Amino acid sequence: MNKITPHNISLFNTNLRYEDPEEIIKFVCDIAKKPIVTTSFGPLSASLLHACVRVKPDMQVVWCDTGYNTEATYEHLETLSEKLKLNLDIFAPQYTTAFLDYTMGRPSVDSDTHNQFSEKVKLEPFRRALDKHQPDVWLSNLRKGQTEYRETLDILSFSEEGILKVSPFYYYSDTELLDYLKMNHL
Repeated sequence: MNKITPHNISLFNTNLRYEDPEEIIKFVCDIAKKPIVTTSFGPLSASLLHACVRVKPDMQVVWCDTGYNTEATYEHLETLSEKLKLNLDIFAPQYTTAFLDYTMGRPSVDSDTHNQFSEKVKLEPFRRALDKHQPDVWLSNLRKGQTEYRETLDILSFSEEGILKVSPFYYYSDTELLDYLKMNHL
């Protein structure tokens, strides 16, 4: 990515602030060599997936299935995969949920073993996905106000790995995302 750098990223963020999410996706796809979109298949995830495949129908979609998802998540995945014809690649932990439950249990967020648990069920599979796909652009549905850390980001940021991370719906509220889903019959 020779256009967007840590030195000029704030200028791009200022210019993109009021653009439509699909315009943001189109802009970054025009300069990307290997974009990916990641998803949790949560209730609002259809917005980003829909916008991405409208711009780039063969966009690589990466999902890290922790093994601890609900039936509703799997149903949502199946419905969206079929409706949007997703180019989906699924990554799972190297350990079964039964093994993890036996060896670690299901630690709460404030537990001493929570970081180790997250490493095994989320982070390690995600690193494998990045190693396999080698993206230069990573589209995500992060939004302002979700967490203290996410409050410090913007539409464009750089991941720890140096990948341009793009959050086209960054300034959308839950209500605006729900309106987007309704308008697009998602």
